[in-house]
Amino acid sequence: MNKLSLFGLLGLVIRRDLLLAMRRRADVLTTLIFFVMVVSLFPLGVGPEAEMLRKMASGVVWVAALLSSMLSLPRMFSADYLDGTLEQMLLAPQSLTALVLGKIVAHWMLSGLPLVLIAPVLGLQFDMSLQALWMLVVALLLGTPILSMIGAIGAALTLGLRGGGVLVSLLVLPLCIPVLIFGAGAVDAVNSGMSAVSNLSLLGAFMLFALVFTPFVAAQALRISME
Repeated sequence: MNKLSLFGLLGLVIRRDLLLAMRRRADVLTTLIFFVMVVSLFPLGVGPEAEMLRKMASGVVWVAALLSSMLSLPRMFSADYLDGTLEQMLLAPQSLTALVLGKIVAHWMLSGLPLVLIAPVLGLQFDMSLQALWMLVVALLLGTPILSMIGAIGAALTLGLRGGGVLVSLLVLPLCIPVLIFGAGAVDAVNSGMSAVSNLSLLGAFMLFALVFTPFVAAQALRISME
């Protein structure tokens, strides 16, 4: 086990979390169903005016994606905390930062990737063009991992606290606002006939910055929460 490479360790953690999630399919489906319901109810409430739906489409999808991600964050570490696995991870000779990164990737694959895949179908309800749908998928691919990485810090800080789900939202939501602004802005730029390169570049920069720092910060937050 000590000789595992970084990628081998990540693979083990991701595979383990995915297998455990398949035993709790209801939790995974809850996030997806919530996303579908939130996005689908907006056109019914606003009305059938196509121009208005196209203007609000990207914002609605991004807000729904953020809320869906928040819904699953408390479960990122809670199961391991309750059964004692997290204590063993803290004592293991492997890097806790790498273990946390693996759990973040698994969380995104379970809560972020399904949203990215179903978003174009839901976007058709808003009469979005093909170019706007394509840009929506690209922006979500860059932005949803950031939501998981930022959320990991909040989930680690509130681990074991009563009412932790509410505290996670209070901690994470303000930090995720730039992601929503530039993610929705990329789609709006396409709708306006402008270039979305600047918005995507900022999202990419945020993702690289989060990838470098958030696993380490979340790992330290876990140590603090377990003390």
